[in-house]
Amino acid sequence: MKKVRIAVLGYGHLGKWHCQKVEANKDSAEFVAIVEKFPAGQEAARSNHPNVKVVGDIKDIINEIDGAFVVTPTSTHFELVKYLLENNKHVFCEKPLCSNDSEAEDLTRIANGKNVVLQVGHSERFHEAWEKLKDQFHKLTPPFSIRINRVAPFKGRATDVDVVQDLAIHDLDLMLYLFKQKPLQIKANGYKIRTQNWDHANIHLSLEQNCDAHIVVGRNSVKEMRDLEVVTTDGMITVDLFTNKIYHATNSQFEDGTFVKEESYQKRDHLLLEHQHFYASILQSSSPVIGLKDGLNAVHLVDCALKSIGSGSPVPVKLG
Repeated sequence: MKKVRIAVLGYGHLGKWHCQKVEANKDSAEFVAIVEKFPAGQEAARSNHPNVKVVGDIKDIINEIDGAFVVTPTSTHFELVKYLLENNKHVFCEKPLCSNDSEAEDLTRIANGKNVVLQVGHSERFHEAWEKLKDQFHKLTPPFSIRINRVAPFKGRATDVDVVQDLAIHDLDLMLYLFKQKPLQIKANGYKIRTQNWDHANIHLSLEQNCDAHIVVGRNSVKEMRDLEVVTTDGMITVDLFTNKIYHATNSQFEDGTFVKEESYQKRDHLLLEHQHFYASILQSSSPVIGLKDGLNAVHLVDCALKSIGSGSPVPVKLG
């Protein structure tokens, strides 16, 4: 295989960006089709991509592709990923991979034994900041505390799901990726403000070795914030994901006499990097950069958080 024959499933806000990235990878990908069920979306897709087939059902082009990007609403992910896997197609699925632990078990069963790449779109892993800090985070001496904020004013998107599935899943995945201490228990609460789903959530995780994490997500905030902070007896590290800056405050002065050191890092095109990794995994028969286990662990933490919000009680975590 010299190029991967690709379809993009969904031509909404994010689907349009994924289509652009397929076209930007002409050396690795052949853009075969866009699958969009709504007439307005089909019209826009044909206008913006006149050389790409536009259909309303994945079954219409399943035999013409090697793989697909699933960029549809969360509630449709499970059935689409299942169908693609059953037809031995490579899959890139935007987060979350599915909606709950029950669906996760079914996907695990279906994926076992399949010789295909299944990559999950946890794009927040691709910040350059984590390349600078991951080793340092792994070597932190417990106990320590993690605080993550991901809040923004209401934008009217992704209201078919709650903020835990839509936003907190990014940070739950980052916590697993950046720190060695596994979560043992989750206690969460939430607020329904603008929709029938949770619009704001506070998630507290008890971690191994007496560490803890507190994640705040919201889509009805007065301002936008995306940051991560770690506090230990050695000091504090804060990452501002908006300004692309890292701040260090140790338990002593720096050589120049200051108490806070600021470091900048470059902004990246996360979607482009995800596409490049996906095609490379297929063409080189290698493991995906973010695979099935990663995706299912994030779904499990989301499921635990939602159960805790619903019950008002702590929920034990059982990662695979």
